[in-house]
Amino acid sequence: MIPQLFVEKIDLGDGRSITIETGRLAKQADGSVVVRMGDTMILATAVSARSANPNVDFLPLTVDYREKFAAAGRFPGGFFKREARPSDSEVLTMRLVDRVLRPLFPDDYHAETQVMIQLMSHDEEVMPDALAGLAASAALAVSDIPFYNLISEVRVARIDGKFVINPSREDLDKSDIDMMIGASMDSVAMVEGEMKEISEAEMVEAIKFAHEAIKVQIQAQLRLQAAFGKKEIRTYEGEKENEEIYKKVKAAAYDKIYAIAKVGSAKHERTAAFAEVKEEVKALFTEEELAADGDLVSKYFYKTNKEAVRNVVLELGVRLDGRKTTDIRPIWCETDYLPRVHGSSLFTRGETQALATVTLGTSREANQIDSPSEQGEEKFYLHYNFPPFSTGEAKPLRGTSRREVGHGNLAQRALKNMIPADCPYTIRIVSEVLESNGSSSMATVCAGTMALMDAGVQMVKPVSGIAMGLITDGEKFAVLSDILGDEDHLGDMDFKVTGTADGITACQMDIKIDGLRYDIMEQALGQAREGRLHILGKLTETIAAPRADVKAHAPKIITRTIPGNFIGALIGPGGKVIQELQKATGTTIVINEVDEQGVIEILGTDPAGIEAVLAKIQSITFKPQMGEAYEVKVIKMLDFGAVVEYTAAPGNEVLLHVSELAWERTENVTDVVNMGDVFQVKYLGLDPKTRKEKVSRKALLPRPPREEKKE
Repeated sequence: MIPQLFVEKIDLGDGRSITIETGRLAKQADGSVVVRMGDTMILATAVSARSANPNVDFLPLTVDYREKFAAAGRFPGGFFKREARPSDSEVLTMRLVDRVLRPLFPDDYHAETQVMIQLMSHDEEVMPDALAGLAASAALAVSDIPFYNLISEVRVARIDGKFVINPSREDLDKSDIDMMIGASMDSVAMVEGEMKEISEAEMVEAIKFAHEAIKVQIQAQLRLQAAFGKKEIRTYEGEKENEEIYKKVKAAAYDKIYAIAKVGSAKHERTAAFAEVKEEVKALFTEEELAADGDLVSKYFYKTNKEAVRNVVLELGVRLDGRKTTDIRPIWCETDYLPRVHGSSLFTRGETQALATVTLGTSREANQIDSPSEQGEEKFYLHYNFPPFSTGEAKPLRGTSRREVGHGNLAQRALKNMIPADCPYTIRIVSEVLESNGSSSMATVCAGTMALMDAGVQMVKPVSGIAMGLITDGEKFAVLSDILGDEDHLGDMDFKVTGTADGITACQMDIKIDGLRYDIMEQALGQAREGRLHILGKLTETIAAPRADVKAHAPKIITRTIPGNFIGALIGPGGKVIQELQKATGTTIVINEVDEQGVIEILGTDPAGIEAVLAKIQSITFKPQMGEAYEVKVIKMLDFGAVVEYTAAPGNEVLLHVSELAWERTENVTDVVNMGDVFQVKYLGLDPKTRKEKVSRKALLPRPPREEKKE
């Protein structure tokens, strides 16, 4: 018997709709739904363990998003023809969903929880990542897993001045905004995206528009939940609490922490001072008490620490390092730091430092994108590395983390629209974070800008970035510019904004409290703009404009276009011509066929080598015009003529027949020309008899007068 299906429809208001259904698939999961838009179908499941590990004091939440190649009717690449590790785009979607869901579970819920989202059918007109948050929330809505509030996520674009929800990829290409917004019914929780230099007011307008669409999607989840039969939320054993221990810890620690926080100090000095206070607090308890409740002592010390530090900011306007709320930490920059890379820069802001390098290459080095929902290539990409030594820690190295993928993507989106459309290079930026105490991703944007300009990439405009924070008690609030790592952990918002002097190019916002007011968001954006411009000034003091050309040791790239029928001649049989040419000239030659034309990229550091390739291309594609005169050089002598080479196109040879040497009868070719002679010939086209090209020397010589016949 087929199980009953429960379906709810969401009308997007423009003829498109989204449906959510449950009751038929994956019924052993705690909650499962299928979300469909067009022919795109996503299956989301939620499962949570019935008991928690008593030694775990956090929520072990895993959000996993995978795109199946079968969904697009394609085979996976690779030898085994099987989906393997997640792609960067899948990781980024996981992060988008995780960041909205995680704060909405109860603080004391520590059971292993998995939310798994799978693309099962792909419609090219529908971008599936915009549906992942809705699917995850709906799966939790029909489960008994403790979850504070339903959410959804949408993509918002602006095309010809009009906002659009969940555009197609084709429509998105026409948009000046590409933002993903996640929110509950009451408040926005997450914003991430890229823009083409929009204003702060336009960004807030886009967020508000997206939030209204999200409310409609949450109402549909509530209807589905009611129709399916809202399950009673499971009971669970929360964290143990002890009010007496809390009062004892707070009484002993609060004033001391407050005193340390208001003085202003460096990270390691401050950490050591807080650790000393913690040891003093622990000394108030016996060994037996610590053995039984040591975890509570640590928990309450952290709670007290957080409260004291936040109150210093709200009451005194003083931050952990002594700055005021709007102050930016000291900045120093340097370019051309690494002598042999194509471009480099060092950006240091307070205790955060990023070293960026730029590498220039041909289209052969483009980053290939091959996923079920997207195929293509990137000619500009950025990789971000965050080694453990950057925070003074020793940790195992386990490959590229989700965080590194996310931060690198944010910095890439911040810069990519400032790369000129006619830039011939494939560009790779690598950011090595050498120190971190607050917003290494924004340091990466700043270092990346300077490294690009140092490499001679003609950026449209320089870009800077800043991370903002928020501390609020519900009434009073403080917006913090250029936040520290501790302020990120202890605060209520992490808001990263990048842009030029004329507008925002990318953003990433995570809000950890319910009900953030739009007026606070607007103040944060305005304060961020002031900070961005201050940092931008420091960058342009270091390097005011892109270098006029690439460095001497960096490759120069020249692009030429030839008719498609000459591509084979340039490549040669088995690639012989192009391989020998690259070896002889020390260049890299890439040929792409575009619209029946050959687009040739020549990359090399030696100008003479590049010129030699250009000469060879000119030689291969040289087509003499009927009736035109050309300079030639004799390269071979024959009994019936001379083989000559066009001096403007070395390698292009043609036979100059003995009958075309002179008007007078020529018995021996050497009577008129010899090896190495240079002279002009006239091109006569194809000989109708031999069907071979014909040239004439005599056609350019005065014709002798005819001798009169004697009577």
